[in-house]
This record gives sequence, C-alpha cells and structure tokens, in this order.
Amino acid sequence: MAASSRRLSSLLCRSLFFPCVSASSGITRGRGRIIQKFSTSASLEEPIAPAVEVQHSKLLINGKFVDSASGKTFPTLDPRNGEVIAHVAEGDAEDIDRAVLAARKAFDEGPWPRMSAYERSRIILKFADLVEKHNDELAALETWDNGKPYEQAAKSEVPMFVRLFHYYAGWADKIHGLTVPADGPHQVQVLHEPIGVAGQIIPWNFPLLMFAWKVGPALACGNTIVLKTAEQTPLTALYVAKLFHEAGLPPGVLNIVSGFGPTAGAALASHMDVDKLAFTGSTETGKVVLELAAKSNLKPVTLELGGKSPFIICEDADIDKAVELAHFALFFNQGQCCCAASRTFVHERVYDEFVEKAKARAMKRVVGDPYKKGVEQGPQIDSEQFNKVLKYIKSGVESNATLECGGERFGSKGYFIQPTVFSNVQDNMLIAEDEIFGPVQTILKFNDINEVIQRANKTRYGLAAGVFTRNIDTANTVSRALKAGTVWVNCFDVFDAAIPFGGYKMSGIGREKGIYSLNNYLQVKAVVTPLKNAAWL
Repeated sequence: MAASSRRLSSLLCRSLFFPCVSASSGITRGRGRIIQKFSTSASLEEPIAPAVEVQHSKLLINGKFVDSASGKTFPTLDPRNGEVIAHVAEGDAEDIDRAVLAARKAFDEGPWPRMSAYERSRIILKFADLVEKHNDELAALETWDNGKPYEQAAKSEVPMFVRLFHYYAGWADKIHGLTVPADGPHQVQVLHEPIGVAGQIIPWNFPLLMFAWKVGPALACGNTIVLKTAEQTPLTALYVAKLFHEAGLPPGVLNIVSGFGPTAGAALASHMDVDKLAFTGSTETGKVVLELAAKSNLKPVTLELGGKSPFIICEDADIDKAVELAHFALFFNQGQCCCAASRTFVHERVYDEFVEKAKARAMKRVVGDPYKKGVEQGPQIDSEQFNKVLKYIKSGVESNATLECGGERFGSKGYFIQPTVFSNVQDNMLIAEDEIFGPVQTILKFNDINEVIQRANKTRYGLAAGVFTRNIDTANTVSRALKAGTVWVNCFDVFDAAIPFGGYKMSGIGREKGIYSLNNYLQVKAVVTPLKNAAWL
C-alpha cells in the first residue's frame, strides 16, 4: 500500500492516465468555417458486464439494512445505456428521523465517543484495510453506478479513499485541547469535544471520495453520522458501510439513507436533532441547505459548492505540456468536477498554436465503455446532466463562440458526449460564466497579467485556479492575486489527504481534508477552575 499511496497525487495531477488513441473524425461545415467533429458511425459496442454484483440496496440504520418506512424504492441507472442496475430503498423524512434517533442514541449512550481515541483509530484502520482488499469490486461498482473509467476508479480513487481513512485514523488520538494562562488564580482548560450527530449529504461525481472526505474526520473526532447519498449513485456507500461494521464500528454510529433532495435531504438539513451539517453539491442547492439549517436549529454548516475555475497559460509556457495539462484539468471525470479548469485563459502570442493543439488533443480523447482498457471518457451521469451540457454547447454556438470540435452526443445509447472545444470565447457568454459540469473546454484570449487576474476573479465562484508559467515571479504574483481556495502552479487536480480544499465566495464555506477538516466536527469548550494557594500562575 505504501508504494501505491505515493503514486496517488501523480495519478490525479497528470493527464497521462491512458494512452492516446486516435478517434475517427469527420468534417462538416458551419458558420462559414470548417468544424471538425467526431464520427458516430461506429456505434458503441454492447456494454461490458461488470465483474461485481449489487449486494446492498436497503437503508443502513442502527447497524442493520432495512427497508424504507414507506416501502418505496427507486431505480439507480447504468449511465452507459440508461438501464436499471438495481432498485434502491427510497428514504424520506420518516427514515431520516429513524436514522437520527439511532445516531443520537449511539452518541449519547453508545461506546464510540467514550472509547479511547486509539481504539477508534484501530477500527478506522481495520476498515481501510478491508476496503483495500475489496479494491476491484468497489471500483467496478463505482464505474457501474457513475460511469467513470474503471482504471480511474481502481488505480486512483479507491486507493485515495484508503489513504484518506489511514490519514484520519492517524489523527484520532492526536486531537487535544489546551491549557491557557489567565489573569488571576484560575486554571483554564480548552477542550475539543465531538460535536454530536453530523448530517452529511454527498454528491454523485465522486461518491467514494466524498464519503471519505466527510465520514473520515467526523468519525476521527468521535461523532456519529447520518449520511444521505446522491440518488444517482447510492451503491458504493452501502457497500463500504457494511465493511465498516465488519471492522467493528458500533451500531448507530454510521447510518446511510438513500433518497432524494427535496425529501430526505431537506429532512436532514432541517432536523432539530442534528448538530452539524456538511453538504457538497451545486451552489443553488447549497443555498437551500443553508437556509433550512438556519431556520431549524441554526446548526453549523460546511458547504463545498460549484466552481468556474480559471487556468492561465502564460506566453512563456511549454505549449505541448500546457495543452496536455489543460486538457486533463477540464476533461477529467467527464468534466464532472467542481474544480474543473473550465475557463482556459491563453496569452495572445501563443493562442492560435494552443487552440490547434487543444483541438487535436480533444479529437484523440478515447470515449467509450468505461470498463474498456484505454478509455479516457465514459458517459455523463444521467439524462438531465446530458441534456444540460448539450444546451450549453448550443448556447456557445448561438453566442458566436467558435466550435472547434465535438458538440454532439457520442453514439446512440447512454449519455456520452463528444469532447468539445470552443475558441474565441468572451467573458459574458454563458459558457464562460456558468458551471457546465461536462466535457466542454472554453478557451479565452488575454494579453496582460493584470488584465487576466481581473478577468479570472470576475466570477461568483472561487473554488480553484491554475497558472502555467516558467517564471516564478509570475507564478507568485498570480497565485496570491487569484481569489480561490486552491491555486495549482504548473499542475492541476493534485489532491492529497493533508491538503485543505474549499472555496471563496459562492464556492462554499469551510474547508475539507487536512487538519482544517477536523475543526468542522469539534466543539470548543473552556473549563475554568479557581486555584487555591497556587505555587505558580
């Protein structure tokens, strides 16, 4: 595991995941110029059968898999073809009540917050080891439910999941308070206590990793949890939750409710007996979650929301390397990444060369069944996201951005979209302002560093950014000026368990990962005691 852990950051920060294979292409004419597009004449083959079975599709409450109170289920679909994978228990407000009751009892009366931190760390470590043994099955299930390339899930995301839980297991017995001096004869202890019952709502784009980002620190701090999965991707959370109980997690400490946002999600956000809420998703939904939390018991909320991240390619950049990195920064995970470099700013002196090479790289991107070796891009998550992306592509064409390649669906089944590149994009176009969350690269031109800093910051988002330059002074100037929670210099999407992640402005509140994530799940208490006849103060 040590060797694979050291490779994780490099796997996530480069675009050489898979070999480049040329895709067949065709030529059509549009708006007076030649546009190169992918050929869909060779339709996708029949989907490869996943090497895994769905073992759990019920709610997990108080250590047991149970039906929803209503008995209702909903289908989770294979995004490769839209067919049903399994019918999953549909939780609603009554199920959230049951799960919160179990979590409350486990916190107030159970052993988890009362056992030594060392014992908690041992259970978390045992769980991580179990996940590592089930790496291939989990990766196969994640790909089936989500559509991401199997090699990405198996070689990067599941190992990173394991690494995150190793990291938080290490923190469990290192969380401590302080003894602080007072202006008088008093002993002052500052205690860091578990906050209680944590409600957590995770998204569909990285189901396993978002599970780890939220569950890891909450458990390390001694809390209990009610977690709502995304309705599009409920399966892997249930799988790993079973492994957690095999590792010795007491009943009621981790409860999983699958269901929909307006019912289960809203019930969790507004629940009066939930002490803390963490949400990852769109900015629009984040506003609703924050309002529900405020109107109920004013529970503290951590939000990791949307982004429209700028990636600035300076005139001194190695263009071939910049093209490859910008391609990865946008197209990784089918473009379904909150920090995707969805505004590529390129200096005017190298703009034309960059555009041509970016188009050529996009044309070589391998789209197909995510289980097939060498495939770089699978389908979008569902029909709603598929149609949303195509609408943005249409908007780009109608606003007179230049469609360099792609722009249409790939194949005739499922939710596949051709890798798409737009040039001559202006700041006021919707494709430059809104979070598309799909495989659509927008390339904008700039001529001055001060100008591009101002333009990069002129957005409601502030999640991440990137700069590609050989000049360290330029890198320092730009990275300090950009209003974003993460700035990658000559790299992108470098994720590590210790690196904090979160946004400025409407990209969220608080930070996840690293030491900062622990603060989300701790209360601070001051205990003041008089001192009599103290030898010193």
